[in-house]
Amino acid sequence: MVWTLSALAERVDGQLIGLADFPISNVGTLQNAGADAISFLANSKYRKYLQTTRAGAVIVSEADSDAVVGNAIVVADPYVAYANIASLLFPQEVVAEQGIHPSAVIDASANVDPSAGIGPQTYIAAGVTIAAGVQIGPGCIIEKDVQIGENSILVARVTLNRGVKIGQRAMIHPGVVIGADGFGIALTQGRWIKVPQVGSVQIGDDVDIGANTTIDRGAIEDTFIANGVKLDNQIQIGHNVSIGEHTVIAGCVGIAGSTHIGKYCAIGGGTGIAGHIEICDQVQLTGMSMVTKSITEPGTYSSGIPVEPTREWHKNVIRYRQMDKLQNRIKQLESQILEK
Repeated sequence: MVWTLSALAERVDGQLIGLADFPISNVGTLQNAGADAISFLANSKYRKYLQTTRAGAVIVSEADSDAVVGNAIVVADPYVAYANIASLLFPQEVVAEQGIHPSAVIDASANVDPSAGIGPQTYIAAGVTIAAGVQIGPGCIIEKDVQIGENSILVARVTLNRGVKIGQRAMIHPGVVIGADGFGIALTQGRWIKVPQVGSVQIGDDVDIGANTTIDRGAIEDTFIANGVKLDNQIQIGHNVSIGEHTVIAGCVGIAGSTHIGKYCAIGGGTGIAGHIEICDQVQLTGMSMVTKSITEPGTYSSGIPVEPTREWHKNVIRYRQMDKLQNRIKQLESQILEK
């Protein structure tokens, strides 16, 4: 799509600098954008590229507007403005046209709104309710009694197991599985037996779920993902987990069962979170953190050792193993000093 700079500036409540009717049809980085593209500056370390960028226009804050050469849109938050402009230039593609593809298999008792789109090779079981404007792409499996709210999108090969409830405007990417059995087992007489997982999963409104993420159904009560949560790819969420509103979670995070995560948290990639703990609102966990106990105060938390040359890492591991001996030696020296 092609937009004029003046139209884009109006959409993001920005101040236009330059040619109002300049056409923009693409986006790009400050280093590599072409004349048809708009770029943005949200990190001061890239400010040096404002002088040399070939972008047709840039999105900047007022503090950086004096360094602009050419067209610009001045806003309070350049990254947010860029996100909104990119959405205008590249609107969400339709994954399933309105109507039902001839190859789809739909149980007669399913309630599919006429405005919904059902793609090829999709299976919809008994008792399913699909609301207005829903798009279900190819190869999806919707099991018994699932509910999908208005204008939600299942891109492709999504599996929603029995009784799962999806809110409005959800975006669910390929390979996602919601509502598979949680890891419930009990040891008896030397062997493991399965504990039935009789809960389900509830997904709120405006939730994004990245490719190949899995969300287990509850063992007794439901697993719950609140409104506005954004999940990256390949995340594992165990049974009976609850995640508060507008929390964001990066890729390859593992969350064990019955953990409760608050609102507006940000969890870095590769983080592992133990089960049966609570994380309060507004907690940020940096990447590769390991959380083994509850966090009750908002703030930023980290764990793990950042990468370093192998030789230095070996030295530090040896020192770590000697900490008990060092602590005992310090105690002995303190005792000797006190005796004197």
